[in-house]
Amino acid sequence: MQNDELQGQLRRLIDGVMNGKMSRREAIRRATVLGISAPVAASLIRSGVAMAQSTPEATALAPGHSIVVPGDLRTDLAGQRISVVLSEESNPAVPFFEAAHAKFTEATGIEINRIPGEQSTTDRLAIYNQQFGAQSSDIDVVQIDVIHPGILAQHAYDLAPHLSEQAANHFAAIIENNTIGGVLVGMPFYTDAGLLWYRTDLLEKYGLEVPVTWSEFETAAQTIQEGERAGNPDFYGFVFQGNAYEGLTCNGLEWQYSNGGGRIVEDVEGTPTVTLNNEAAIASFERARGWVGGIAPEGVTTYQEADSINVFQAGNAAFMRNWPYVWATTQVDGSPVNGVVGVTSVPMGEGEGSSHAATLGGWQLMVSKYSQAPDAGVEYVKYMTSPEIQKARAIEGSYLPTIATIYDDPDVAAASEFIPRLKDVFQGGAVARPSSVTSYLYNDVSIAYFTGLNQILTGQAEAGAAVEDIVSQIEDIISEL
Repeated sequence: MQNDELQGQLRRLIDGVMNGKMSRREAIRRATVLGISAPVAASLIRSGVAMAQSTPEATALAPGHSIVVPGDLRTDLAGQRISVVLSEESNPAVPFFEAAHAKFTEATGIEINRIPGEQSTTDRLAIYNQQFGAQSSDIDVVQIDVIHPGILAQHAYDLAPHLSEQAANHFAAIIENNTIGGVLVGMPFYTDAGLLWYRTDLLEKYGLEVPVTWSEFETAAQTIQEGERAGNPDFYGFVFQGNAYEGLTCNGLEWQYSNGGGRIVEDVEGTPTVTLNNEAAIASFERARGWVGGIAPEGVTTYQEADSINVFQAGNAAFMRNWPYVWATTQVDGSPVNGVVGVTSVPMGEGEGSSHAATLGGWQLMVSKYSQAPDAGVEYVKYMTSPEIQKARAIEGSYLPTIATIYDDPDVAAASEFIPRLKDVFQGGAVARPSSVTSYLYNDVSIAYFTGLNQILTGQAEAGAAVEDIVSQIEDIISEL
């Protein structure tokens, strides 16, 4: 299960508990079906409810209470009606959307027909392809995953002529990801990125600094593991997502990019070109292979997000690579890691081209090329991705903004101390998967990539030979473009 889907499932369980639709026991049971251990599930659900009810004032305020309507909305489109596909009906964000829509209609006169989206990203994309393939005008605006712009570009209304000024305020890496052949396919709605989580108490115990480079990281992980093993034989220095699935593509991209090894497939003078077969990328994979059975458990080659959380939350790892939603597991009474968790950028190599790296996740809003009301659709996207709405979503739902200045807002910091910490991550190495350059073939490219990486991690293939095989497969795949 991909990060966005897992996070969505957790949000639905929390929403069910808050609205009295299910007991906490039932929510925990359902979470265990997703692969999350019962203690971690209990922590996630308790903390999610606590965050939503963090103050008496917050519980008394209606959804959308923090929304400030932008003052530059058009009023000459009154009477037009657009249909938009956002989250599924059970998503906790739905009441906020309803409030935001009401304020939008009041300000512009444009009416909104909200259509619930599919829970699964894969199912959602399949429906979009079916509707757009028929050039249906039934839908005007859709919420799309960060890896979908290249796939859906042919069906997108170009937002660049209308929203280029607003786009300049968003993180450049996300705008670049959303721009296909000069067409701005979608505007960033909210974002996500890979992070390095660590135990602050253990760094202090062993006199270590937060690692910046991979060498410093390996030294710290090994030092802590050796020290902690005296009292806990199940302790490891590091856990990550090593299973053969999309999560490994995210990890692998961070390894190679942070070491100066590029982005798997890149646009070279207008031509998709596989750039994976280079010394820096291969060296990064060899280093990761060395972690398995060393600072990381042998079983890490089967880990997905929930598996990594289970180990870290139980107090059995010094470092973990994972996504921002993990913060909730650390913020409840009784958690073994409560109050002793820090977060930083994924480490970087030390050679030429090295930098921090954080694989991007998140969602965008796209206007359909087949819409009969594209101007109203553009105005809706302009509103829903504006600084005002992104700030309100950060305050009321802890969604990560795609506009840098919001991370500095004192109101956001007061609502969530965690959000301001992530600004440097998005500005200092956010990297998109090669979904834009590989278009509708991205899924096949990713499968070839993560399958080969898993073979390296498990020792089934030597890194250099595996990379040659991955490159050969990807070149065959993108030859169809």
